Amino acid sequence: MGSSSPNQSSSNVIADLDSSHDPIWDSIRAEAKSEAEKEPVLSSFLYASVLSHDCLERALGFVLANRLQNPTLLATQLMDIFNDVMMSDRCIRHSIRLDIQAFKDRDPCCSSYSWALLYLKGYHSLQSYRVAHALWNQGRKVLALALQSRISEVFAVDIHPAAKIGEGILLDHGTGLVIGETAVVGNMVSLMQARHHLRRHW
Repeated sequence: MGSSSPNQSSSNVIADLDSSHDPIWDSIRAEAKSEAEKEPVLSSFLYASVLSHDCLERALGFVLANRLQNPTLLATQLMDIFNDVMMSDRCIRHSIRLDIQAFKDRDPCCSSYSWALLYLKGYHSLQSYRVAHALWNQGRKVLALALQSRISEVFAVDIHPAAKIGEGILLDHGTGLVIGETAVVGNMVSLMQARHHLRRHW
């Protein structure tokens, strides 16, 4: 476990939110196109998960909704929730990009942005928490706790929606990780594979 300083690429991520140019999303789309050509059997999956969307937020909402859905909490309902929160919250838009940059920069198992977006449950659980945290702060606490329960069930990561977690976080696997209601995790922190119960400040 440790932390690192923001690099130049992280600064560029924030700056590019103010323009129509999104280098991370451009890279993800290019990676998905390349993978679809290499593995045609995955082309439908890659189209549905990445290439059919117009931004990282909507692609991420699709991926998370399909991971977290169950018979009583439908993927379409979850997509609406994720898209509404992520598209309207500038802080989350920053965080999802700084986090995915952290995975690519600091996780030796993550060779591309699209790998984190599509396959890494550490990234999925962290971004799902960010939506639950936003809902908690909006006063939608029952929905936030329901989402927390589902995140724990699917990813084996239990983060209370009231916890405060900074940007540029690498959550490696995360299995067994518990972050309590009063916990505070700073910026640019790496939580590597281990069983942790965070109650206070990190």
